[in-house]
Amino acid sequence: MRNAARRGLAVGFFDGVHLGHRAILRNAASVLTFRNHPLAVLAPERTPRLLMSVEERLSAIRACGVESVIALDFDKRLASMTAEEFLSRHMGIAQRDGVVYCGDNWRFGCGGVGDARFLKAHGIRVEVLPYAEYNGERISSTRIRSALEAGEIEDATAMLGRPWTAVGEVFKGKGVGAALGFPTVNIRLVDMNLLLRRGVYAVEACGRKGIANYGMAPTFGEKAWKAPVLEIHFVDVVPSMAEASVCKISFTRFIRSEMKFASAEDLRHQISTDIANL
Repeated sequence: MRNAARRGLAVGFFDGVHLGHRAILRNAASVLTFRNHPLAVLAPERTPRLLMSVEERLSAIRACGVESVIALDFDKRLASMTAEEFLSRHMGIAQRDGVVYCGDNWRFGCGGVGDARFLKAHGIRVEVLPYAEYNGERISSTRIRSALEAGEIEDATAMLGRPWTAVGEVFKGKGVGAALGFPTVNIRLVDMNLLLRRGVYAVEACGRKGIANYGMAPTFGEKAWKAPVLEIHFVDVVPSMAEASVCKISFTRFIRSEMKFASAEDLRHQISTDIANL
């Protein structure tokens, strides 16, 4: 049964589905978005690193209570459509329900000529939602990306309205952590174009709290990783994880940058200090 309190169409890319996005999604019955970022077609060199995979983004949009999500593949054909064509072919829901919810920078159609004013001229009511703010500045996906790149996890969490999460594949490690007395679960982050700052984090995974190093493990020389790996040491019971299983990790706090230690003993001492600071 259709929720009578919801009507109309929310439009946007919604990377991160942050607090500002949720204000746009709050009253909408349907959502129109793109599976891939438009800049991947229009200007590939300017395509941003994304906060979440397309599957995670669509799931997070649905979790906001909308009834349907239309996710278009943005390609050259779509990029060449005029605003009139795009409205006619892909925004029938808006024409039926008579209202579109968007942010003030949303554009559509070739050259980005379609906007709130264009829709109003075609008899569609538009509600342009004001930006949500954090620390006196507007929340944006770009700002959240910058916070994660700087290790400012608490700021990213505040703007998202929840901890930032990544998905990774569990794989068998080299046993170095166990030899230090801190066994780890080793994870390759997947579908993550984001430049996450290398360092030590407080995390949660599989319902358990842990401490994680994201990086190359440079202390171990030739045994260091060739590409960044997330190594999680759980502070209590290690959750059961089958080989090559997929795990979702929530990052709750940045503790320190990754360091190269003079000895394994120095590293062991630092890990003990890091755990004490969780």
